[in-house]
Amino acid sequence: MPFSGDADAEERARAARLSLRTCGFKSLFRTFVPILILFATASPLCVAPLARASVKSSTTSVAIRHAAVAGVAAKKVIIDTDPGTDDALAILLALNSPELDVRALTVVPGNVTAQQGLENALKLASLTNRCDIPVAGGAQHPLFQKLITAELWHGANGLANVELPASKCKADPRFGPDLLIQMIHESPHEITLVPVGPLTNIALAVLKDPSIVPLVKEVVIMGGSISGGNVNAAAEANIYNDPEAAQIVFQAGWRLTMVGLDVGDKTLYGQTQLEQLSKTHGPENDFAVKVLTFLIGQEAKYGNGGGTPMYDPLAVGTAIDSSIVTTQAMHVDVETRGDFTRGETVTNRHNAVERNVLHGDRYIIEGVDHVNPNVQVCTAVNADKFLQLLNARLEGK
Repeated sequence: MPFSGDADAEERARAARLSLRTCGFKSLFRTFVPILILFATASPLCVAPLARASVKSSTTSVAIRHAAVAGVAAKKVIIDTDPGTDDALAILLALNSPELDVRALTVVPGNVTAQQGLENALKLASLTNRCDIPVAGGAQHPLFQKLITAELWHGANGLANVELPASKCKADPRFGPDLLIQMIHESPHEITLVPVGPLTNIALAVLKDPSIVPLVKEVVIMGGSISGGNVNAAAEANIYNDPEAAQIVFQAGWRLTMVGLDVGDKTLYGQTQLEQLSKTHGPENDFAVKVLTFLIGQEAKYGNGGGTPMYDPLAVGTAIDSSIVTTQAMHVDVETRGDFTRGETVTNRHNAVERNVLHGDRYIIEGVDHVNPNVQVCTAVNADKFLQLLNARLEGK
């Protein structure tokens, strides 16, 4: 049962604000205000002005922006990313899909540091001849906790230790959350946000300008789980790396789809798919083969060896074709305090809570209250369809 309409967006925003007040989260917002100021006034990464695209990249950009699939104009998306091996594959998928018009890449620390992530994003833009796309650095660390990077899973440089040529593209000088705010206001009700890393940048944008919430068409997040974590027993990595930011984003009130471990763990890219992709060649194709070979090797070493989950690419795949996944509307909160559950996405499958009323020395259950769902949670996936889509878009590129 998908969300639809601007009126629905306004109602979700109102319900989310009520939820924050009733759960005591309003005080957490007050705590975030000085943090937002620190983020906004901190010295940004040293960046050069945005380079002008080559004729080839401009031609590609125009072609993609005016592409139509089955009579539908390409969907405007901004990818917020911490590249990252599977982030890199997600970006390649997005930039080679005519259904999507990638308007910007904003970089958040997660798999790698903010500086490494920005360098990687610029190299990926250069690899795909898309220097026309703004690539902007954002937050330098999570809101409250220290950054946790994942070179173990992504290689020392975040790109499976594959050394791409120096980028021809230059970083956009704007602060990532500011770029998000600007683009959303320039294209109201048209932008789909696809965050595939920790949600720090998205949360900062919401805190700085809450008016963007009803102006965003939808948000498709890679993160979370309703069946246990991959960092520990409870939490998924992107949410675990900034739970406070995730709670802000989940409670903002916009149309949000959670593409979590429950479906990501079913999209296993294995030797069969790798052998198919290895038969074709091109700069992007060959880079993807190297990254996937690394990931499959890491999964064989540390995991079950049945293939490597395509977490971030699946979020992009969902933005391309929502029929790839099955969703269920649930109310989701992010645990920010638990010793064992910090970062857990706590899902209310029944969208109901018991009403307990104090009578003397005890509480008595007097009824059941409805809780409005705030997230479309992906519960099933057509993995074969998605993996075929991924290979088809990368072959020969």
